[in-house]
Amino acid sequence: MRWLTPGGLVAACAVGIGVAWGFGWPGLVVLAAFLLSGSLLTQLAERRAPRRTARQVLANGGVAAVAAFLGSWAAAAGAIAAATADTWATESGAFSPIPPRLVTSWRRVTRGTSGGITALGTLGGAAGAATIAWLAHALAPRGHAPGFATLAGAGVAGMLADSLLGATLQGKYECPACDARFERGNTVCHEPVRLTTGRRWLDNDAVNFAATLVGAAVAAIGTHVPH
Repeated sequence: MRWLTPGGLVAACAVGIGVAWGFGWPGLVVLAAFLLSGSLLTQLAERRAPRRTARQVLANGGVAAVAAFLGSWAAAAGAIAAATADTWATESGAFSPIPPRLVTSWRRVTRGTSGGITALGTLGGAAGAATIAWLAHALAPRGHAPGFATLAGAGVAGMLADSLLGATLQGKYECPACDARFERGNTVCHEPVRLTTGRRWLDNDAVNFAATLVGAAVAAIGTHVPH
């Protein structure tokens, strides 16, 4: 599995077991749709195969695995829809001819900046959420069928939560020597990097985890609200 580190492969198996335990092959199909589409898009956008670590896999799939294990198809599907929307938005946005703008202030930022969005990326994210919503609605076990609109909305909500957290609370770092900017505190440029904004404990993986949690919550609540 060239798309996963050894630890990432173990984590992916754990996520797959949790989803399969809860919902069998339909759950695995929805999960596989996210994993395969996200990895292919990353390879296409970055011209290299992604190497996802255990932490990255659990950040994107951990909520879905727990929800499936607990028997909540809506929450599991909402978490996967959010993870898919975020991944598709990021990779689609890489092809945007227009620079991204920060979701909170709308000022232009450099490509790759957390919280930066583009129209193309947002449309790509919505398409990812809709794809998972359609698949999860079609494959839902009897008595567990959440609405397509609810799942698609959950995916988009998770994507927006990811952008908002990335723009406001995610930790940002810079090199004291050259002012180069990074999103991980363990990076060393000319000197060890220092925290400039955000929370040290909230890195990109934590933001992704929070986004899937939002997607799961929105889907679960939306499914149980009387229509």
